Amino acid sequence: MNYISVTLLACILPLAYAGKVLVFPVDGSHWVNMKILIEELHTRGHNVTVLRASNSWHIKETSPFYISITVYDDGGIEALVDTFTRQILVNRREKLSFWAHLMLISKSGKAIEEMHQNQLAMMGEIFENKTLMDLILDAKYDLVLTDPAFGSGVFLAHRLGLPLVLNARWTMHGEAHFEIAPSPLSYVPIPGMELTDKMTFGQRVLNVMGYIFQHIHKARFVYPHYHSFCTKYFGDEIQYVSLLQNADIWLMRNDFIFEFPRPTMPNIVYMGAFQCKPAKPLPGDLQEFVQNSQEHGLIVMSLGTLFRYLPQDITEEIAAAFAKLPQKVIWRHTGPRPANIGNNTLLVDWLPQNDLLGHPHTKVFITHGGTNGIQEAIYHGVPILGLPLVFDQPDNLSRMKVKGTAKIVDVAELDRTSFSQALEEVLYNTSYRQNMGRLSRLHHDQPMKPLDRAVFWIEFVMRNGGAPHLRTQSFRMSWIAYHSLDVIFTLLIISAMFCFLIYLLIRYLCLKIVFKKKIKSD
Repeated sequence: MNYISVTLLACILPLAYAGKVLVFPVDGSHWVNMKILIEELHTRGHNVTVLRASNSWHIKETSPFYISITVYDDGGIEALVDTFTRQILVNRREKLSFWAHLMLISKSGKAIEEMHQNQLAMMGEIFENKTLMDLILDAKYDLVLTDPAFGSGVFLAHRLGLPLVLNARWTMHGEAHFEIAPSPLSYVPIPGMELTDKMTFGQRVLNVMGYIFQHIHKARFVYPHYHSFCTKYFGDEIQYVSLLQNADIWLMRNDFIFEFPRPTMPNIVYMGAFQCKPAKPLPGDLQEFVQNSQEHGLIVMSLGTLFRYLPQDITEEIAAAFAKLPQKVIWRHTGPRPANIGNNTLLVDWLPQNDLLGHPHTKVFITHGGTNGIQEAIYHGVPILGLPLVFDQPDNLSRMKVKGTAKIVDVAELDRTSFSQALEEVLYNTSYRQNMGRLSRLHHDQPMKPLDRAVFWIEFVMRNGGAPHLRTQSFRMSWIAYHSLDVIFTLLIISAMFCFLIYLLIRYLCLKIVFKKKIKSD
């Protein structure tokens, strides 16, 4: 009887503490991360509602893990991203002039600007739909969970007056740390510069110049739209940057195994590799192919969700390099089949990446450098051959190169010879696997799994109605006050006045002594 009571109590307790979470996600590869958090929250008894666009790329309308509310389309973000990334890739293969590079940067900025505009337009339509807003308000959610790569979810949380948890690595402005944590440019590299925390004077100059350029870029393509939206719906007294910085918890999708050491904040929770898990058995066809790799091992190649296939000239070169290897190759490729594909290479539309990386036969992972793939490689201890393409990928791979776990091939100069040489170095130079094994041991040597840590803090916010005690006062201060320039100026004035008074006193005493001597001499 007691056993039955305990069992019933164990089943009832999660429901008794069940919360209601409203999720405003970002589509594409970002959804992969958000989906894992949603599934875990559902498993622990929480009710999750997802706001999705009617033309959503990956976010399904029906799911056993969440209830969806389908809203207006997001302006075709999938098509924008696909066109943008493919154009970047084509240009990478061309020898562009300086002015052509500037034009490319301008086109990139305009594409990003259009994405932000579309997201804000969709949120504006949500705000102006009274029926929908009443539905959301009546549901009485406990918090909003959002990805701040676009700022719409931040505005929604403020409009609803709910605590805010961010599933972040990027914000609408750039790398999330720069939004909330002190980031000294002397040893914190700007994303995109491919620098380390050990910079020479020249590199520090480049880092500062990169910071200034990125600020100008954001001021041109991002700031005005968010400022206008905030003014329209909340008034001039509210600054959208303050709404972002006022988030209760920042769940960071990285950690200091991957990231360089840097200052952080109490409400930043690191959950690097939270999506990783032990490998499951492979499907029958893949298992048979992998087992046939025997002593030579397996190579896994995947370029993520954005780059399902490369331009034909690149794929032909890669296929030719693969054909000469004794290893088996599983390659996620959905484009035209390369004419020179070898018998050792299996092309697939989809692959169980985590399970393949966790297979003992896997020797090398060929990746574009997305955060998810790199973290899975660290988790399973598989060295990397990197083909960085766009966004944060060059920076991610440069970090792994510095740590001695990756070799990088520039797509602009890739041919079968350079690709083969780089691949063979990672395959046969044991230092790459040893260094990655060390990172893997560091990742696993922690008291709490990253996913458990992330969910704990989401539940903490629900239980306590927020986490204001963890928010720093720094972002509520002016730039002058933050750097104590007013204090320094005041102390300098006082010191100057004190020195001037001492000077007057000494001058007075000296004149008095001279005057007395003169009287005596007379």
